[in-house]
Amino acid sequence: MAKIKTSYFCQNCGAQSAKWIGKCPACGEWNTYVEEVVQREELTPSSVWKVGNTSSSAQVANKPKPIADISYQEQQRIQTVDQELNRVLGGGIVPGSMVLIGGEPGIGKSTLMLQIALSLTGLRVLYVSGEESEHQIKMRAERLNAQTSDCFILTETGTQNIFKQIEQLRPQVLIIDSIQTLHSSFIEAGAGSVSQVRECTAELLKFAKESGTPVFLIGHITKEGNLAGPKILEHMVDTVLTFEGDRHMTYRILRTSKNRFGSTSELGIYEMLGTGLREVSNPSEILISQREDAFSGIAIGATLEGNRPLLIEVQSLVTPATYGTPQRTSTGFDGKRLNMLLAVLEKRGGYRLGTQDVFLNIAGGLKVEDPALDLAVCASILSSFEDIAIPSTSCFAAEVGLGGEVRAVNRIENRITEAEKLGFRDIYISKYNKKGMDLSKFSINVHAFGRLEEVFASLFG
Repeated sequence: MAKIKTSYFCQNCGAQSAKWIGKCPACGEWNTYVEEVVQREELTPSSVWKVGNTSSSAQVANKPKPIADISYQEQQRIQTVDQELNRVLGGGIVPGSMVLIGGEPGIGKSTLMLQIALSLTGLRVLYVSGEESEHQIKMRAERLNAQTSDCFILTETGTQNIFKQIEQLRPQVLIIDSIQTLHSSFIEAGAGSVSQVRECTAELLKFAKESGTPVFLIGHITKEGNLAGPKILEHMVDTVLTFEGDRHMTYRILRTSKNRFGSTSELGIYEMLGTGLREVSNPSEILISQREDAFSGIAIGATLEGNRPLLIEVQSLVTPATYGTPQRTSTGFDGKRLNMLLAVLEKRGGYRLGTQDVFLNIAGGLKVEDPALDLAVCASILSSFEDIAIPSTSCFAAEVGLGGEVRAVNRIENRITEAEKLGFRDIYISKYNKKGMDLSKFSINVHAFGRLEEVFASLFG
């Protein structure tokens, strides 16, 4: 019997060790090393896929070239009907690229990828699923109301058989659902293990680069919210996308944390419907609730999600604490930053909030980290505390410092333009943003202040 080579891999970061160790020296986690079979001597993984190649031994070794002698032509990107995906990818799908998309279970990753596969008319798309049967995928396709003869479904988990089908079909786009379900016969380890994920990704990466076929990989995430598998998985691919959102909410956000062919500041917004995902071209109109009556505790903040300005609704409820220690609860906003802003309001503004329960909510299920939302949060809290409604035509865009000062934020003109486009008549900003800015080009009233007391005096008198 042939000797089997084994090694130990950290299931958290993918670090390798010749023997078992308790604490991983790379990531610091305990008891994460698992023994895996890495290679059998009788198997020689030469060239796994042979699309257009007759023998792996016929390949010519690469030689170094001067960078001035390398010819380059701008590649024509593949445009999809999904403008949100085109924006996140940097202008479309790049031929030969590998894109990894991850997210919570049930968030809509498979729905998004199948929707893209069905919409790419004129291109042969191979959708490989290791998690669902053909009938389940057909049921989802019927629900999406998109029919095309150019999308082919393959339910398979072995990479060798997948590449045989690729050689026959010659697809122009390949989608893998998911990378954790694939296994290669060259590695004697379970599907989803560090060595299997690394080997299968390497085989698919070689196919993508040599054939020029774009490959989409759907990946699982851990309970901490990170992409499952070794960290090298994110280094190997060209683009890493994250599909975010609450499963109980209708809105989804597609972010990019790595993109070799475009900016990482773009994001796409979708709405989950019974017929699939709908693109949201103007999310500000949806995130701001349409109400006829004025309510206290509601303020509109101008924030940025990537390069995209958004106007979102901040809701607050301040009530006297009846159970001893006051409660501080926030949804979609950092709880520690909320406590800091409450301390500033009490220390610098003189508002007695230490005996009040404070509940804060960002409407629409979004999670916001932009400090420009500070002024809107403070205005919303005081509006509820004083029980005075803020005019629905007013919005805010400024950071609040520990000294009670109203600080400047970046890209203020984009925020003002978005507020003006949505019909707001007043926007409150920092006076330091006003310097050097031409206000005559805006029809909206720009109120600039340097201290919190000045803002609240203007709002509440």
